[in-house]
Amino acid sequence: MDVIATARQLGKAIQQDERYLRLMVAQQMNDSDEELQSLIGKFNLKRIDLNGEINKSEKDQEKITAINGEVKELYAQIMANKNMSAYNDAKNEVDGLVDFVMQILRGSLDGEDPDQIEQKSGGCSGSCASCSGCH
Repeated sequence: MDVIATARQLGKAIQQDERYLRLMVAQQMNDSDEELQSLIGKFNLKRIDLNGEINKSEKDQEKITAINGEVKELYAQIMANKNMSAYNDAKNEVDGLVDFVMQILRGSLDGEDPDQIEQKSGGCSGSCASCSGCH
């Protein structure tokens, strides 16, 4: 059995999965949402402004606070957008799928029976502070 060919087949299967297809539709909806794209553009420009203020040798804390408030407000507007919400939901589903696939691969490399590996709930949050350890 050719492992690379099998991996390519897995890639094709993922691209046909309903979760992946929902993600692609959600991404297209985001890309065609002019209001959302405008908010994202404004958000990116404000982040540049904020970084510029933070990196100045003589910082104006009031200005930094004001710009940071604008950045947070734009972010909240972006996240409240229905298309962005649908995208995030679809992305979380695909991330869950990929996490489970990786869990199967890691377990297989550790000698576990791939057919016996069950999906673990929760997963890695990315914060080691809230973790009791891997595996």
